[in-house]
Amino acid sequence: MDTQPASAQTADIARIAHRIDRPVVLVGLMGVGKSTVGRKLADMIQRDFVDADSEIEDAAQRSIAEIFETYGEAVFRDGERRVIARLIEERRGVIATGGGAFVDDETRSLIREQAIAVWIDCDIDTLVERTGRRRTRPLLKNGDPKEILTRLNAQRAPLYAEAQVRIVSENGPHQQTAMRILEAIDRWL
Repeated sequence: MDTQPASAQTADIARIAHRIDRPVVLVGLMGVGKSTVGRKLADMIQRDFVDADSEIEDAAQRSIAEIFETYGEAVFRDGERRVIARLIEERRGVIATGGGAFVDDETRSLIREQAIAVWIDCDIDTLVERTGRRRTRPLLKNGDPKEILTRLNAQRAPLYAEAQVRIVSENGPHQQTAMRILEAIDRWL
């Protein structure tokens, strides 16, 4: 699709967008670009974008890190599932989730049944570089980020693989990654 004239590509995007009949939920490890690419994707298909982590922070009036520290991961995952369920019910267009959301059995089932789950995958070295830009990642605070991301990837990849769609994120324009997501959704639909 990338080699098409702009008008043909715009028509293809509109055609695919028309076929998408439920929210698109982006899943994958921290740093793969769910929020950044999600905004671009939502803009392309003229739907709204929402970041589940931001919604959780708004609802709790605390940062994700504070929720983890104060209440633990189990309480956080329960609140995360309720927020994602609400966003899907509100028919949000594109939803970016936190890296662990799709690992939770109930949340994964909810997303697979009521949305289109898109796994954005990425190589570990790129993730280390991207996640090193911000120090707000609770799971990376205590240890070597490369080792932690490698371990998380090994644990989570089989669960992420249950998403209906998978694409690989590379260093390049977010527009290209968003377009690859649309093409993959089109093939899946």
